[in-house]
Amino acid sequence: MAGEIPDLIVEPRAGTGKGAARQARRDGKVPGVVYGGGADPIAIQIPFNVLLKRLKAGRFLSTLFNLKLEGQDDVRVICRGVQRDVVKDLPTHVDFMRLRRTSKVNLFIPVEVINEDKAPGIKRGGVLTMVRPEVELIVTAGDIPDHITIDLEGLNIGDTVTISSVTLPEGTKPTIDRDFVIANITAPSGLVSAEAAEGDDAETAEG
Repeated sequence: MAGEIPDLIVEPRAGTGKGAARQARRDGKVPGVVYGGGADPIAIQIPFNVLLKRLKAGRFLSTLFNLKLEGQDDVRVICRGVQRDVVKDLPTHVDFMRLRRTSKVNLFIPVEVINEDKAPGIKRGGVLTMVRPEVELIVTAGDIPDHITIDLEGLNIGDTVTISSVTLPEGTKPTIDRDFVIANITAPSGLVSAEAAEGDDAETAEG
């Protein structure tokens, strides 16, 4: 279960419609709506600076939030749209969808690495390259993994770890159908140069 679902604190918005939305913007807020989950839509607003900071942090549309609204139970939501000013490209409205525990959602899950000390390739000086430090998975809202794990035991220089070699939690699958690389072990530049030089010496000796 994901331990750290970020809180998103929002405020109730008085009234709906364009007039109320304009007033919210004048007050330095971004109007929004929370809908879905078998409950009535709720008009909300978020301080502009808070929303802008979240947007700049990235992956706002694929982050599960714990929405906190005074007088309401906390609810898990995912953003389903951010409307922006066509000229300034700043947020003007935001939509959130409530999720049931059984809802499926796309999220980026961090990759944890184990047994680096048991990888012959790394002992030889190989470098672990994380091609995908996070992997986008289709997960169940009520059972989101903290991370997925890749095991480097026995891997040599030139070996790769692909998604097909990872044991994913039940009910979880990648958003990409094909097998893809998560990490690989590459030779350090010094080792590559040394082996190339050895090859040149051998050719010179033979000649």
